Amino acid sequence: MITIQTATEQDIPELLEIYNDIIVNTTAVWHEEPHTLAMRQEWFALKKEQGFPVFTAVEEGRIIGFSTIGPFRPWFGYRYTVENSVYVAGNSRGKGVAKLLMPPLIDAANELKLHAIVAGIEATNEASIALHEKFGFIEVAHFKEVGFKFNQWMDLKFLELIVAP
Repeated sequence: MITIQTATEQDIPELLEIYNDIIVNTTAVWHEEPHTLAMRQEWFALKKEQGFPVFTAVEEGRIIGFSTIGPFRPWFGYRYTVENSVYVAGNSRGKGVAKLLMPPLIDAANELKLHAIVAGIEATNEASIALHEKFGFIEVAHFKEVGFKFNQWMDLKFLELIVAP
């Protein structure tokens, strides 16, 4: 059974393990070097300081995925818009974990009185695009060759969900 929980500082090493696997093996994150524990601790502290939740998917005592929201852009006019992130451990992908991690993000955005959630997704990541569309996100932009990783240019799609009328 998979349960969704609010992440704690004790979860950071497992979050780091998932994130670094995604950096090294996928185009879901456009970093090229794995992050350090100190970097993930700083990231977690910033989420807490900004009032943004981090959710974990836990199965048999092990974190198999996590999700969060954070600022879309740093300027004041964007204060009601956030960007979401959903990451699943390699051996747990395709099992519906991400579907469990999305509703708490949308609920949190509503509770925080936000207006929109934006998802930036590498354009060939059909699973992530389908996931977001399942929750009502619609494609609003397609940027050509704006990222470079694994010796190739990558396109970026933006999908958006308006959470408050």
